Amino acid sequence: MLLADGTVPRPVYFDTGSGAGGPSVSEQSVQDGRFTHVPRAALLPAVCSCGWTGTKHRLDWAEIGEQELAEAGMDTADSCVRDWDTHTTEVERSAAPLPETFTAPLTQLESEIEKLAKSSPLAPVPAARRLEVTAAEAGYWPAHNAGRNTPLTQAAALGLNEEAARKLLSRFGRWSPYR
Repeated sequence: MLLADGTVPRPVYFDTGSGAGGPSVSEQSVQDGRFTHVPRAALLPAVCSCGWTGTKHRLDWAEIGEQELAEAGMDTADSCVRDWDTHTTEVERSAAPLPETFTAPLTQLESEIEKLAKSSPLAPVPAARRLEVTAAEAGYWPAHNAGRNTPLTQAAALGLNEEAARKLLSRFGRWSPYR
């Protein structure tokens, strides 16, 4: 969420009593101006860790009125999701391509997991866990070697910025991202 001047609102502090401390919230749904010292968000863009920012969609407060922002802002949020989908598709196209022999089985597996979920809500969880373990095992040596031999300036090949690429490689390569 952005304020009318294009800045990101600070987290909202809700005073819960007589103490000097208390929780602060950055949740978008509280940026509705209903409480004292709570700003009213004016714009909603999709953002990405690569630095991309989508179209700044205006929140129509005349239309929102007294409705809860989380509910009334759904159309605006859907516009952001469409922007995000377009961005991720473009990033995927520009990233290191995966061969069809790799993507086709993954697409089929995703479809099978969706079918499984229709018959039993819990059934896909072990399948997802198995994919998680397989990804960790399969990604170890490639990430380990890429972390040693590939400059992070080539992170665009992963569809990420340098910081996100460093974190991804360190997670799969099982080393500290702070080394």
